[in-house]
Amino acid sequence: MTAAATDPTVAALSRDTGTGRLRLEALTKRFPSRTGMVTAVDSVDLDVAPGEFITLLGPSGCGKTTTLRMVAGFEDATGGHIRLDDKVIDTVPPQRRPMAMVFQSYALFPHLSVADNIAYGLRLRHRGRSRGEIDASMRMALTSMNLVGLEDRSPHELSGGQQQRVALARALVVQPKVLLFDEPLSNLDAKLRGVMRAEIRRIQRMFGITSIYVTHDQDEAMSMSDRVVVMNKGLVEQVATPGELYLRPSSVFVADFIGRANFIEVVPEEVTSTSAVVQVLGQRLTVAAHPRVTANSSGAYLMTRPETLELRPVTDGGTGTGAVLRSTFHGPSIDYEVETIGGTITVTEPGRDPRHALAEGTNVEVTIDPDRAYLLTRD
Repeated sequence: MTAAATDPTVAALSRDTGTGRLRLEALTKRFPSRTGMVTAVDSVDLDVAPGEFITLLGPSGCGKTTTLRMVAGFEDATGGHIRLDDKVIDTVPPQRRPMAMVFQSYALFPHLSVADNIAYGLRLRHRGRSRGEIDASMRMALTSMNLVGLEDRSPHELSGGQQQRVALARALVVQPKVLLFDEPLSNLDAKLRGVMRAEIRRIQRMFGITSIYVTHDQDEAMSMSDRVVVMNKGLVEQVATPGELYLRPSSVFVADFIGRANFIEVVPEEVTSTSAVVQVLGQRLTVAAHPRVTANSSGAYLMTRPETLELRPVTDGGTGTGAVLRSTFHGPSIDYEVETIGGTITVTEPGRDPRHALAEGTNVEVTIDPDRAYLLTRD
């Protein structure tokens, strides 16, 4: 038995929450516009396991927030179904759904104390509970969020991180089956965002609540999620673990959106179901390939991450396979833009004394690690 399972705070706040299995079946949302109907979410299918942390990730306008709002009940679906523990909840109003949302703006009541903000949802949803029961649950939430001693303060007297913890405590205390996050960290500075990422993930794991998190920040998605749903123009591009997305993206869009990537156009040879041979930058390599890649097909791209490439300066007067255009010092690393016969690529090397960086115009040999490259077709 885990420590979380024996913690009385966790036990008290987690009881009667069910399994929290969430299914989206061909979920669709269309909005009217001057030119007709616009599809914001297009037949999204998603199966979220109990206790799983799923992130909806994508650029602005991709449909991630609309999807979250349909799950919460704030938007009506145009088509498809939402199932929670195998029960269709399409027509259940938001206040009746066993869910809680943590908003981007925190949505704390400025005229209420921390304690009253946390207890508000309990009083609203659990009218049959006694004041003593509500106070006990509220104090357990204060303890679990490290807010003891702040219960009598007003929201404006708290830091951004403390306000975020109050919002999270208010969501957890109602014992939801599903916890929803609408870009909750976007108002925090970079350092505090990093702290709160770890805090949210710790708490989610401790309580084991099924969670859906919306963000456009790739670092948040990669560092917090069990799986990431990458969306683009209302469609799901790929659903995978952070590692799978980074190393084996399903499309050029996903590869380019998740982290940084170089794309070199190549003609694949000797293609199998999982690999292909390519000639690139003076090297003949066998690399992993997406199943859509076919032999001698045009529009195939070798995807490499900048940190997987190596540069070696040419000292014998040769031209090499590239030339340094510019370098950028980042402290822990140096980025080089390198002009090659396959186009301009970026190479990232561990930080060194910037005075010893390769000078602009230096001819270099570019080495590609075939085990860390991936062959894709044009989207």
